[in-house]
Amino acid sequence: MEADQNQLNLSARATVKALLERFALRADKAFGQNFLVDDAILSKIVAAAELSPKDSVLEVGPGLGVLTQALAKTGAKVTSLELDQRLLPVLAETVGMLNNVRIIHTDALKFDFQTLIEDSVMVANLPYNVATPVIMRALESGRFKRLVFLVQKEVAERFTTSPGVKAYGALTVMIRYFGTAKRLYDVKPGAFMPPPNITSSIVRIDVNKNVTHDPQLANFVHECFRYRRKTLKKNLQMMGYELTLVQSVLSRLEFDDKVRAEALELDDFKNLFHLLA
Repeated sequence: MEADQNQLNLSARATVKALLERFALRADKAFGQNFLVDDAILSKIVAAAELSPKDSVLEVGPGLGVLTQALAKTGAKVTSLELDQRLLPVLAETVGMLNNVRIIHTDALKFDFQTLIEDSVMVANLPYNVATPVIMRALESGRFKRLVFLVQKEVAERFTTSPGVKAYGALTVMIRYFGTAKRLYDVKPGAFMPPPNITSSIVRIDVNKNVTHDPQLANFVHECFRYRRKTLKKNLQMMGYELTLVQSVLSRLEFDDKVRAEALELDDFKNLFHLLA
């Protein structure tokens, strides 16, 4: 890692504007680009990641490199995945001098997370249009011990809410399967350039040790929520389970016939899945 004086101050709006003009660039909505220009928020993201020089970090969508620079200062080894080819020359200038940073031109939805070392950390200002599938792919890979990321506030609520709340759904349940999620801070649009039309949130997920992806359980949970206005009993029948079996299992778990999927905890879904099987 080189001295700080070799780096541009990418949290300064004037610097970002000048950089974009020099490379004839502008934020591309297709890539969900909103560049973070708030030092306080940047510091909160890095602090929440609790990085040390022993850590390996995966960043998705480095943009101009502002978070990349901050991650590199911790001494951790940083791998950044950037899909937008236009930004590669910019990143070469802003973080190319850092010997603990590696930029890979690839799609995070196709990148093989198994190539990462075990107990890696993901830290990212995620493009909103791919945030959920990227997070789920990361969790399913089993390579991470912790994830810290910026997402749309409404998505953050789905990650962290409780049963009985409107935002609670299959995504919430599967996040709980993989780890413990907390919404740490909300971030106003003015922290970005250009400002998005929504509020963002910083989320941290501490991944459960020894948890492995179970595609059958995941599919079962999603099917239980497929028709949210229908009872769980009805959804299970539509999945092909016999009515008598469904009623027997629900009774055994002390749920009545009118219960809906949003009332169940993670352990309830596990028990339901295994009893029906």
